[in-house]
Amino acid sequence: MERPSQRKALRSGYTTGACAAAAAKAAVLCLLGQDTPQTVEIPFPDGSRHRFALCRVGRTDGERIMATVVKDAGDDPDVTNGAEIGAEVRWLDESQDEPITLVNGPGVGRVTKPGLPVAVGEPAINPVPRQMIRAAVAEALAADEGPLRPVEVSIFVRDGEALAEKTLNRRLGVIGGLSILGTTGIVRPVSAKAWTDTIEASMQVARAAGLSEVILATGRTSEAAVQHRLGLPEETQVMMGDYLLYALEAARRHGFARIHLAEMWAKLVKAALAVPQTHVRNGALETRQAADLLAELGLETAAVATLHAANTAREIYDRLKEWGRDDLITAVCRRAKTQAERWSGLEVRVYLVTSEEGVVHVTD
Repeated sequence: MERPSQRKALRSGYTTGACAAAAAKAAVLCLLGQDTPQTVEIPFPDGSRHRFALCRVGRTDGERIMATVVKDAGDDPDVTNGAEIGAEVRWLDESQDEPITLVNGPGVGRVTKPGLPVAVGEPAINPVPRQMIRAAVAEALAADEGPLRPVEVSIFVRDGEALAEKTLNRRLGVIGGLSILGTTGIVRPVSAKAWTDTIEASMQVARAAGLSEVILATGRTSEAAVQHRLGLPEETQVMMGDYLLYALEAARRHGFARIHLAEMWAKLVKAALAVPQTHVRNGALETRQAADLLAELGLETAAVATLHAANTAREIYDRLKEWGRDDLITAVCRRAKTQAERWSGLEVRVYLVTSEEGVVHVTD
């Protein structure tokens, strides 16, 4: 058996913002009449420099040149891994005030809701990627010995609209494609930051929409079931994944008054057991723990012994249903509600969801 120390280290990659900056620099260098490069080096926010291989470079019409980079996200399971991210550039009239004008091309969205770090109506290119693109383009322009000319940089993502359908962009108000993201230029594999950033952005949009309550869901099935029941505005929905404690504390920070917590049985039992991060690798649910919790809530000793031998949390749930012990299922829901309210300091309503039946229990 492979020991943990023998496992291969996960490989980091680059953000969409870093790839866009590299493509923009390469395109501007070609616009200046330099030889077509095979690679290009750009500065990162921390002062380091990184080199990118180019995928395509060429003239798109008489006055425009584009360059692209294929995103390598390392070992992070990102929907944009392998995406072709590019920049198309052209000279602008010299009367233009800004030396670098940044616009969104095909596959890059536009912001339509307040609450995001970019204003409504602007291209969905976050602040740090904007800085990286401008810094990379400025380096290219500095290589020209002639007078400074203003340039337009259009960032695009091949098949970006289709890729965006696999994200939460539409819900957040980013329409027409992907967001160009990144705060360091580096993607850390299987990083919590992508989740927590999404939680924060979702809550910012909800507050900007004037909402006082949110649905925190661990997955799409739970979220859809509760949303169907409540009929709240789309902006109410916050996909928290396994980041239970973080999401509950974030809801308090953002000033919400009420939380609707939507979970399936195994995750809900973890909440009742005060497990703050419910992914299996961070909080493996021992069926013995769940059985002991049920003993504390009133399950008879013989039944507890039976559940100690259960293989999964779902088996425990099925046994309780078989024994007609909906009272204990409700008690677990109430324990999860108490813990969530302790962590968040807010009113919490808990919804137990099954994939077959939808919402099956609700705390008051």
